[in-house]
Amino acid sequence: MAFSSSLFCRLLLMLFVFILGLISGSSLVLNDDVLGLIVFKAGLQDPNKALDSWNEDDDSPCSWKYVNCDHRNGRVTQVVLEGLGLSGRIGRGLERVENLHTLSVAYNNFSESISPDIAQIGGLKNLNLSHNKLSGRIPDGFGNMERFRSLDFSNNALSGPIPDQLFGGSLKSISLSGNMLSGPIPQSLLACLYLRNLNLSANNLSGSLPASFWALRNLRVLDLSNNNFVGVVPVGIKGLYNLRELYLQNNQFSGPVPYDIGWCRQLIALDSSHNLLSGTLPESLQALNSLVFLKLQKNKLEGSIPSWIGNLTSIQHIDLSHNKFNGKLATSVGRLRSLVFLNMSNNALSGAIPRSVLQCSNLYVLDLSNNLLSGLIPQELFQLGLKHVDLSSNNLTGTIPLGSTNLYDVLEELDLSNNQLRGEIPFQISLSFNLKYLKLSANFLEAMIPPEFGDFRFIKVLDLSYNKLYGMIPGNLFDSGSLSVLKLDDNMLTGRIPAEIGNCASMYFLSLARNQLNGPIPAELTKLQHLAILNLSNNKLTGMLPTELEDLPNLLAVNVSFNRLEGRIPMKGVFQYLDMTSFEGNADLCGANLNRTCQMAMDKPLALDPNARGRNVGGFPAVVESKHRKLVLSVSAIIAISAAAVIACGVIAVTILNLRSRNQLDSTLVNLPIEAFSRSSSSEMPSGKLVMFSPSADLWTEDWINNAHCLLNKDCEIGKGGFGTVYKAVLGDGRVVAIKKLMISNLVKSQDDFEKEVHLLGKMKHPNLVGLKGYYWTPQLQLLFYDYVPNGSLYSKLHEKSHPSASLNWQTRFKIALGVARGLSHLHQACRPPLIHYNIKSSNVLLDGDCNPRISDYGLAKLLPMLDKHILSSQFQKALGYVAPEFACQSLRINEKCDVYGFGVLVLELVTGRRPVEYMEDDVLILCDHVRTLLEEGNPLSCIDPTLNDFPEEEVIPLIKLGLICTSQVPSSRPSMAEVVQILDVIKAPLESRERL
Repeated sequence: MAFSSSLFCRLLLMLFVFILGLISGSSLVLNDDVLGLIVFKAGLQDPNKALDSWNEDDDSPCSWKYVNCDHRNGRVTQVVLEGLGLSGRIGRGLERVENLHTLSVAYNNFSESISPDIAQIGGLKNLNLSHNKLSGRIPDGFGNMERFRSLDFSNNALSGPIPDQLFGGSLKSISLSGNMLSGPIPQSLLACLYLRNLNLSANNLSGSLPASFWALRNLRVLDLSNNNFVGVVPVGIKGLYNLRELYLQNNQFSGPVPYDIGWCRQLIALDSSHNLLSGTLPESLQALNSLVFLKLQKNKLEGSIPSWIGNLTSIQHIDLSHNKFNGKLATSVGRLRSLVFLNMSNNALSGAIPRSVLQCSNLYVLDLSNNLLSGLIPQELFQLGLKHVDLSSNNLTGTIPLGSTNLYDVLEELDLSNNQLRGEIPFQISLSFNLKYLKLSANFLEAMIPPEFGDFRFIKVLDLSYNKLYGMIPGNLFDSGSLSVLKLDDNMLTGRIPAEIGNCASMYFLSLARNQLNGPIPAELTKLQHLAILNLSNNKLTGMLPTELEDLPNLLAVNVSFNRLEGRIPMKGVFQYLDMTSFEGNADLCGANLNRTCQMAMDKPLALDPNARGRNVGGFPAVVESKHRKLVLSVSAIIAISAAAVIACGVIAVTILNLRSRNQLDSTLVNLPIEAFSRSSSSEMPSGKLVMFSPSADLWTEDWINNAHCLLNKDCEIGKGGFGTVYKAVLGDGRVVAIKKLMISNLVKSQDDFEKEVHLLGKMKHPNLVGLKGYYWTPQLQLLFYDYVPNGSLYSKLHEKSHPSASLNWQTRFKIALGVARGLSHLHQACRPPLIHYNIKSSNVLLDGDCNPRISDYGLAKLLPMLDKHILSSQFQKALGYVAPEFACQSLRINEKCDVYGFGVLVLELVTGRRPVEYMEDDVLILCDHVRTLLEEGNPLSCIDPTLNDFPEEEVIPLIKLGLICTSQVPSSRPSMAEVVQILDVIKAPLESRERL
């Protein structure tokens, strides 16, 4: 009876609610929307109080900010919460908002995984979660929502494969760009016959494109750029009648450009740059009358520039640079009246610049550099309103044309260097008030520097070197505070260095070498706080070196050799590392750098004791001088003996700690069960998580199932390091990989933190980094899968007898130094905060088949839970001379400058062929100290690797100095890796032959 009464009451209540709904119209429904949005708001963090207008006491949410309603029924249809600084959980409560079809929370701070609650929003059609910090995988539940029209998950940290169920038949637009998604494109995508916009760019997607991909006939925008796709771009693209934008750049596509690309008559943008495409340009391209952007640079395309290129009448941007095109530049390019940007640089084009280019009246950027062009520069070319002009490194002759107002009003960059131009420098160039880069070097220009060049206000780089310029340097040339690089070397300039040079607060590179300048070095140079490179050699300068130069914080290299300078060489700052080559040819200079003692200057004679015994020498009694020398020698001896004892004790202690640590790690490995990573007897998948970023992930999985017991075979071991053992493995498809088994499993972070860091490392792509392809995780075992680099480590090449260092000539060694510098600079600049290696050394630099360096073990230190303490433990405490001294001092903050120190040691290894620390019977040689001593003694060439038969001294000596500066004991005194790359580029810049002068 009680049950019947309860049921009756519930039915009565439902009837009452139904009648109330009929009476009050839609108010009950509106309350459902209010309730749903309030529950949704409760799950959010709103630091800016952007949702304060959302009040649970309101009858309707239609007046709330960021909420739109259908005026016909009063139901909520759109919630757009973009850029409000929100975080928390997305989706909870919105299932009550039954008419909601658009939800956008883009540009906020949501950081969790995508909530399955979103799948419960019944009417949702358009979902935008872009530009947040969402991580994890895309839920499979989205596959059940066939109603979706638009999905945007771009610019998050999503990982894993794209769910096969994600693509529904009604989908029109999807963007997953800017994540860490991996694997191939699911086949289910081909079912999206209504798809118009597809953006999968900037992920780790791999595999090839099937020909059936072109069945998506409604595609208008396709962006697959910045992934790892391989293979030939299949033909059949002509079926995409509506395609307007195609982006395939920064992949590994090979083969020809599809011959039927011209059938996509609506195409306005085509970018297949930075791939491996080959062959000639397909003739069908000429049919693309709507094409605006054509970018095919950095491929292997060849043949001549076809004359039909003039048929692309709508084209505005053409970039065919860095290919293998030859022959003459087609005259038909003059028909491209809409052309704004033309870059044909770094090809093998010959002949004259066609005058038809002058008809391109809208041309803004012209780059024909690094070709074989000859003849005159057309006068009318400088009548156009060009902003960037680069005709450098050709065989152009004649004079520099005069410009017009059209040119001077907009010109920002003019590079005519490395040609055969003669005559004067037109002073009219000074009318280009917006000019930032002017490079006229390595020509036959014979004139004075126009004083009107002092009118430049925004100039950053002025390079007039390697010409026949004469006369004085105009003082107003230095009026621009933005001038950063000034190169006037190898001319016939006379007179003094203007004192106005102190106005150039931004100057970091100054070279006035090989001129006929005279007078003193102006003291105003000491005002240039950013100065890094100073070259005043081979002039007629007199007077003393300003002592204040030693206080310039960024000064890295100085050369004042072969002048008429006198007095003492400064002893602090960079000067303590410079050798005699920086000062030779100055008969009256003295100091330790030249191994030449300075005479003490006295303002007035000394009053000597007449009863003093012995012969007076240089104004001092002989007996006093003798005692003084003995005292100095005794102190030096004591210091040397004490330092040697400290070093020896330190090395012994560190060695014992390393051995004890390794024994502990080895015992830990012995106790690891082999079942943790081998195939089980039941042939089941190992109990762990395998994630691969590389192509053909299914093959990886198959190899893991069938050959796991072979992948870590002892016979396949190829190396050990501070983080683990490395094995070489051959997969079923013949690919060779390197597998690193981490030896510090008990120190590795939690699985979530581990995966987050590894996915970040998987996105690090640079030609000088070893590519990370994937990982395997169990609590007892962690494996990392890398590209296999076939030529071993730099350490083995330099120091092991089986790989004599003679196989590395000087050009190869310099290439290795520059490549490592670029790789480290990328690690420091591509991540915020910078990704610090912590353990850069020659054994962590691998060499590919062409001896290009690839840095390994980067980012592994971030896998440790307590980085600072672990660095100071025995696992990281290397012998003296290997790592930066701040590792041994807990009071110093460890930053990317520790990598700079390691790079400096590596540079000295490359130059000397010696190990960073060498143990002898009665001594320990620390490479940095050894080279620094030889440099101070004026004998740096004695430390160069004896297997180097031929090397340019003008490169070796600066490289030694750079290595010593990088190994400065004070971290702030070391340059950044970006600055190191710039310095190496300067050192390597070839001196143009002046025989023709």
